[in-house]
Amino acid sequence: MTITEAEWRDLEAPQTAQGRSSIRLYPDAPLDVFLSVSHPAHRRMLVLRTDARSADHIVRSVTRLPSAAGLEMNLSAVSRLEYELQVVLTADEHREVFNPLVTDVADTVRGAPGAAAALTAAVERFERWQDLLRSVGKDGLGPEARRGLVGELLLLRDRVLPVVGASEAVGSWAGPSGANQDFHLSAVAIETKASTAKRPRNIRIASERQLDGTGTPSLLLSLVMLDERRGGSGESLNRLVDRVREQLTSTAVRADFDGRLVRAGYLPSHRDLYEEPRYTLRDLRSWHVRDAFPRLVEADLPEGVGDCTYSLSISALDRYRATADEVTALIGGTHA
Repeated sequence: MTITEAEWRDLEAPQTAQGRSSIRLYPDAPLDVFLSVSHPAHRRMLVLRTDARSADHIVRSVTRLPSAAGLEMNLSAVSRLEYELQVVLTADEHREVFNPLVTDVADTVRGAPGAAAALTAAVERFERWQDLLRSVGKDGLGPEARRGLVGELLLLRDRVLPVVGASEAVGSWAGPSGANQDFHLSAVAIETKASTAKRPRNIRIASERQLDGTGTPSLLLSLVMLDERRGGSGESLNRLVDRVREQLTSTAVRADFDGRLVRAGYLPSHRDLYEEPRYTLRDLRSWHVRDAFPRLVEADLPEGVGDCTYSLSISALDRYRATADEVTALIGGTHA
């Protein structure tokens, strides 16, 4: 479920008495999950309620619960037998961030094996969001991160959306969640790289899992080659975002897309930073990652070796080149 403004609208309706309006999410979760709005302050919050025993480890670390400007995490006793962990929006300028944040935390909690594990997972997810907001900072995404996002959005718009439905296309975009590959479809995973070099010779691979095809029928490596300049006829990051959004007619799918953008570090409050530079797609190449494709994967590493980064020579990849038709077929669900 993607939390949108629609869920908050009814909760924020004027009330005659102090208290909270709430709706329950995920009855199958290992603890009670609510969206709530306090009255009369209209403060939005995600509430996780559970028994005192499951919350004991959080109670002991209450002084270390994370907080951030405009976003807080609090623990309070409902009774001797129950506790609530609350994720609270304290500054309205973070509303665009809050919806994907609580969606992410609630989804993580739902998948936990028990109430205690769910609370731990909620705290860890909140801390990851804090790290994201700190890493983006007031200056927005750095040049390399912008290019990477442009590359993923171009692949989404020009290759994935024309082949599968909007909901599946947006749902397949896994890069913002920190997955090993940027796109996960039924028949293929796609790792996307972007380059502004005139004739790129190498592709940098960030980990031993990035080109590991375990769990997917096929794996593609795609290189988005860009011209980047200030002014000119190319598209800004903002324009590219708007072009993708225009193709999403469903409110829920658009909200899902917006949430993934936030997780990628594209914050609505930073939009003014992304009118320049402009990007033009020069070429898009893809390769099948299979057989003797040159790569490092976790299973091949000596014990004690990890967190590997390495470069692939593009000249060594010719015999693995994937045609546009092959890429389209894989995206559409046909195994190579």
